[in-house]
Amino acid sequence: MSTVVETVTDLVQPIMAQHQFDLVDVEFVKEGKSWYLRVYIDKPGGINIEECATVSDELSEKLDALDPDPIPQAYFLEVSSPGAERPLKKPEDFEKAVGEYIHVSLYQKIGASKVYEGTLLQLTDESLDLKVNLKGRIKTLTIPRAGIAQARLAIKF
Repeated sequence: MSTVVETVTDLVQPIMAQHQFDLVDVEFVKEGKSWYLRVYIDKPGGINIEECATVSDELSEKLDALDPDPIPQAYFLEVSSPGAERPLKKPEDFEKAVGEYIHVSLYQKIGASKVYEGTLLQLTDESLDLKVNLKGRIKTLTIPRAGIAQARLAIKF
């Protein structure tokens, strides 16, 4: 599966550059009996449905032209915006999220929990500082980056 993601990433990068879009993520996953190739794209100010369709058409043409086919099984190609709760995976994703409200899931508990939401105050190569509300008290929590299982932007209610 990582070979599919790498191949698709290589194919879609020139399309992103041509249209001045950002490639957020590529995933190839099986859900139920079906396989999905998902490509998440964005640009400053947001991406629209026509732009997603353009990338989908251009990528589909490139995939169809490859011989041998890098994806032998049937799959659905989905090109979309990462949405309001976009994942934070790459270092630049975290850098752009400084000052934003985020959700962090950890491999191991820090304090009483493995899940925190708060404002990303700052980050280094080794850790990030998150301003969290713990039972009505505002605290700054330092989280080792190596301990982060998943992170994403979050909507504060």
